[in-house]
Amino acid sequence: MKKIYSLIAFMAVILTACQKQPNVSPATYTKAMSLTLAQADYKLLDTSKYPSKSYNFKSIADANTYIPQILNAKEPQLGNGSTAIVTFTLAPLSITLADSTNAKTAYTLTKDDYTLLPGNTYTDFSTAQILSWLPYKYTSPVANQLAVLSYNYYESGATPSAGVPATDAFLYLNGAWQKIYRVSAAQYASVGRGTNNWFIASDISSSTTIPSYINTFLKADPLVSTTVKTGDVKYVNYRYLTTYQKVIALTYNGTAWVTNATQSTASFLKNNGTWIPDPTVYLTLSSADYSFIGTTSAGTAAARANVAQYKDFNISATTDATYWSDTDLNNAFIALLANKYTSPIKDQIFNVTYAVYKFGVISNVTKTFTYNGSAFIIKS
Repeated sequence: MKKIYSLIAFMAVILTACQKQPNVSPATYTKAMSLTLAQADYKLLDTSKYPSKSYNFKSIADANTYIPQILNAKEPQLGNGSTAIVTFTLAPLSITLADSTNAKTAYTLTKDDYTLLPGNTYTDFSTAQILSWLPYKYTSPVANQLAVLSYNYYESGATPSAGVPATDAFLYLNGAWQKIYRVSAAQYASVGRGTNNWFIASDISSSTTIPSYINTFLKADPLVSTTVKTGDVKYVNYRYLTTYQKVIALTYNGTAWVTNATQSTASFLKNNGTWIPDPTVYLTLSSADYSFIGTTSAGTAAARANVAQYKDFNISATTDATYWSDTDLNNAFIALLANKYTSPIKDQIFNVTYAVYKFGVISNVTKTFTYNGSAFIIKS
């Protein structure tokens, strides 16, 4: 009898073990992280992708393409809404001109050249006009084609009415002509190259001399230094002896303009099960935005009329007829976001900066909202 009971117990264990067990998925969780890509991270990419071997990216666009692939391989378990601030290496920029000879790239406009631009009856050009004129002069440009043009430059309010002689450099880059930075006569003179306004053989024999000169020029130029941001790129034209026009590409690393590899940082978001470049929107309210809020149902009629007129929100005292409560503000911004952004993605973040009026003082305040998949909500 004891044997029968033992057999029954044994069969029960076997049957229980054979039953299909339910699949239990590990709970997903969100995380905010920061990381610097190491060689091992770049190697997570398919070996056919160049960053897996170079350990850098050629452009910010490439970083936005490949870093999500790295994060998907490195952190697949993180839930939607996770964020990553990623520091990565940008490869040194270089550019090979289609033709660098001075004889082929430098050109002085004639009187007839100005009439190539439809509707132009003057023998001078503004910057906008000469950019519009270039496709008429060079009807079949090739990639990295350089044109160093001497012409009569006129800009309303900036030059005499007769214009001034100018020489500027234009580069056909990524399918469009763009004006690039050009070393001036005064800059050549500042480094002892003012006799001919070109660099000489001893300058180019060192890999650091010309980049060092141009870094100094760019940092001293207020038109550049007052607006520069880390990661900005400048293509700079300079003359080398009597024979060549050259272009060098430099990147601003936060301290100096350099030609070597630089570090850059970008943000990414986990959305719909995959990593994407962070689509966070930074919105500072414009005059039109305040006017739109005046047409919504947020706040009181008096408060809406006031904000549409004065372009700020009165938060002085709750007894004011034009007072905006925190709830009123949230409702106003949610209505504005829904009107401005008709195709947001789930978990996208919106930072809204607006002006408030409090007892005679106007200041800026920022609120953060997110899109939960069906509506904009204030971010907790």
